[in-house]
Amino acid sequence: MASGMETGAAGGAASRGVGTAARDRQAIAQNFDQFLLLLTTQLQNQSPLDPLDTNQFTQQLVQFATVEQQIKGNEMLSELIVATRASNVATASSFVGQRITAAGRTAELVDGEARWTLEAPRAAANAAIDVLDENGRVVASQVRPIQQGRQDFVWDGTLASGQQAPPGTYRLRITATDVSGQPVDVRTTFSGIVDALDLTGNEPILVVGKVRINLLDITGVERR
Repeated sequence: MASGMETGAAGGAASRGVGTAARDRQAIAQNFDQFLLLLTTQLQNQSPLDPLDTNQFTQQLVQFATVEQQIKGNEMLSELIVATRASNVATASSFVGQRITAAGRTAELVDGEARWTLEAPRAAANAAIDVLDENGRVVASQVRPIQQGRQDFVWDGTLASGQQAPPGTYRLRITATDVSGQPVDVRTTFSGIVDALDLTGNEPILVVGKVRINLLDITGVERR
């Protein structure tokens, strides 16, 4: 239902844009007709000894043509924007109910599991991995080496106190160094089931739990 309403809103915006362009073109046409009538009248009644300056009329003709081209260009751009948005909404809708992988440090703890994928450009001999809750508080930590390349990191929801964390959104923070003590930039992705779409903005946003994901951040999708 949301997709249909959003597509309808986009279509309404397109209609308004096209209608405005049509009115602008009509105004230009009316002004151009008046200009031609004035030009014809002046040419018919001009003095042979003092003819009108044709350069001025030529410049005005060029100005009319330029404005008309700009109006047509704006109309085509509006139609292209609406078509692109409709295509993005259709693409985003296909992800609902599917498991996606996306760039980011935030993941959802569901059924006692939050999963991230780590990617290190080189091995990190010492990596402090902290799990933070929605308020930015560290709720679990561990220190371990990280291998070069891609590897999974799964948190079972066990808090530092030994209790089980409630379901929700958690963020991963990694501080890693190699054997020489130089920092290693460990990138993270996460996976989750797309629950819904947010179509209130200019671009559709995928929603996984409370995590919001742009289409460009998606790195993989798994059909369920």
